[in-house]
Amino acid sequence: MIASIPSASLLGVDGRRVVVEVHVSNGLPGFTVVGLPDAACREARDRVRAALLSSGLPWPLRRVTVNLAPSGLRKTGSGLDLPIAVGLLVAIGEVGEGSVAGCGFVGELGLDGSIRGVPGVLPLVAAVACETVVVPPAGLREARLATARRVRAARTLAELVAVLKGTGEWPELATTSATGDTRPGGSERPPDLADIRGQAVGRRALEVAAAGGHHLLMSGPPGSGKTMLAERLAGILPSLTPDEILATCRVHSAAGMPFRAEVLDGRPPFRAPHHSSSAVALLGGGSGWLRPGEVSLATNGVLFLDELAEFPAAVLDSLRQPLEEGVVRVARARACVTLPASFLLVAAMNPCPCGEGRDATACSCGPAQIDRYARRLSGPLLDRFDLHVSVSRPRAGELFAPVAGECSATVALRVAEARAISRDRGMRSSAGIPSHRLDELAPLTPRARSLLRRRVEASELSARGLDRVRRVARTLSDLDGDSGAVSVEAVATALELRAGRRALLGDAGSAA
Repeated sequence: MIASIPSASLLGVDGRRVVVEVHVSNGLPGFTVVGLPDAACREARDRVRAALLSSGLPWPLRRVTVNLAPSGLRKTGSGLDLPIAVGLLVAIGEVGEGSVAGCGFVGELGLDGSIRGVPGVLPLVAAVACETVVVPPAGLREARLATARRVRAARTLAELVAVLKGTGEWPELATTSATGDTRPGGSERPPDLADIRGQAVGRRALEVAAAGGHHLLMSGPPGSGKTMLAERLAGILPSLTPDEILATCRVHSAAGMPFRAEVLDGRPPFRAPHHSSSAVALLGGGSGWLRPGEVSLATNGVLFLDELAEFPAAVLDSLRQPLEEGVVRVARARACVTLPASFLLVAAMNPCPCGEGRDATACSCGPAQIDRYARRLSGPLLDRFDLHVSVSRPRAGELFAPVAGECSATVALRVAEARAISRDRGMRSSAGIPSHRLDELAPLTPRARSLLRRRVEASELSARGLDRVRRVARTLSDLDGDSGAVSVEAVATALELRAGRRALLGDAGSAA
């Protein structure tokens, strides 16, 4: 007898529909899985057998062939264990064919018959075209976030078979995940800008970056507050929309990460990978499981690269295409996937190897050392940062000031107002204005146009840099409540917030 059970397999961050076909026939006992399964799929044979026997269900001493259709799609992971087991029970007549009509199944089986969670439940359930989808208890909340269809969960294979036979009821399970805290209010208080003392330039750059979606690079000595500033950027960004929450959770689910309460509450994600991260860890991919990387996990949020100059140069240059296009295209011999990478990049670095580049008396680096240090960052990568600011250590008077600066909530209100102006133009933020619409959405006054022309003629701005300065100037005008033509003052401020390589390295860098 043949049984067909709908399911799905994960490819990148998307689920692909799979039909598990189980055929049981006379012949020498055997269990064969075909249809381009990976090692985890092939090992389902042993997991399914042990789960059936542990659940008191029969194992056929006949020839069993499992086909994972379509045969040209590579199947990965252990999420097909449950549909294989259900298909086998239907094929041997243990479960009626009508009881699984209109049902799809996703889940891994333990040797004791338990149904365990798998990575990517959210995209997998979204891909299953069935009226009812059965998932592991650990993925119940993800599944209900993915679809409005009926979602069921069972703790064990024996419990599921009892329901399918009509001798049991679907268990009432709480929508909590075994892989993360999803309780309302379970998130911690985000870092607040009120904790920052001084740093007027850094705070202003942070506000502009949040309001316009502009990438930010900060340079300064150790202890100047670069990391503290970066950690507070997500707290002044607008809350995620329902669609953005779903898109972000989709990536996290595909990566096998726990659902975080703050993301479900609409707070943008914040990712800070170590500078030893490889290109695959940062961009995603891999040889077997095409896992999303850090740039995808930061979708609709912030990617913070601390100690930027310590990252391998090839890894940093691989960010150039995602920064421009908002996606990562991973090509392998057996599959090609497109991963989302719409993030706000903020990076921090020291001005020189010893970190004291702006203090000529304290810096112990020679011109050659500083020059080699500067060359770790390529010009094309630096050109993709809209904001380049130097951050100095706060003075004693600022550190001991009795009055704190503005809190994140106050700054977030101005950011939200600027973003609302961008939405009225049909853009998510000023950074998203296409080049061919800059004259329409960011027109320049004659004086502003003349200033930019002089900078371009002096080779201080590339064509890309010119467009980015205009977008930053548009953001500055929006923050000031001026939605008309961009003034020369806004352009001058945008140019000041876009220092060159030598300005970031300080006076020692100029000597080099």
